[in-house]
Amino acid sequence: MSGHSKWATIKHKKAATDAKRGQAFTKIIRELTVAARHGGGDETMNARLRMVIGKAKAVNMPHDTMRKAVMRGTGELEGVNYEEKLYEGYGPGGVAILIEALTDNTNRTSGEMRHVLSRNGGRLADPGSVSYLFKSKGLLVFAPDSATEDVLMEKLLDAGVEDISKTDDGQFEVTCEPASFLPVKQAADDAGLKYASAEFARIPNLTVHLEGDEAQKMLKLMEALEEHDDVQNVFANFDISAADMEASA
Repeated sequence: MSGHSKWATIKHKKAATDAKRGQAFTKIIRELTVAARHGGGDETMNARLRMVIGKAKAVNMPHDTMRKAVMRGTGELEGVNYEEKLYEGYGPGGVAILIEALTDNTNRTSGEMRHVLSRNGGRLADPGSVSYLFKSKGLLVFAPDSATEDVLMEKLLDAGVEDISKTDDGQFEVTCEPASFLPVKQAADDAGLKYASAEFARIPNLTVHLEGDEAQKMLKLMEALEEHDDVQNVFANFDISAADMEASA
């Protein structure tokens, strides 16, 4: 299982506190604003905005909150101008890390990313140093009791699915090219298939196995990065055992 999948599984097992919920709202509001700024406020004409609205609904964001975030993106309401940044780095054991951020101050965020990485056994890398180790994909994750592999193939294959794989903990990962993500997601919705997550992801081409202390340090670094307000997503190419994963939960 890729580092992204391992980390997603761990996050899902952690208790959802009010603070975490508020942080999720903040990050999605930024995504809504940026998506609307780049593609307009009509979700029927803006695939990226449509996807983010789906994420907002999944965390029960109030409709008025979503509407105001979109209006700030289109300029109908005054708001902060966020810039998209991709940071690259290395973690414990030489793990490659990609950090997607939305920031209103790149100098501040760059310095803070450097600090978080160095404090947790990692370091910031030059642009292009690790991004080539990942490929962009659409990713839908299904819990073991939500569907079988045969059902997923029957309902989703014609929509543009590239691969269906089973993870160590029994979940199914459905991957596709980014252009096929919304059709595949729509096919899942139409079939009544409930996914644990549906998003664009950066999937590693190869993984680095970590165990023991290095594994725990890597997971601590991932959590520290994701807790930063400017960070939207973190992807890494680590692989750890089920025992080390349980130890962190």
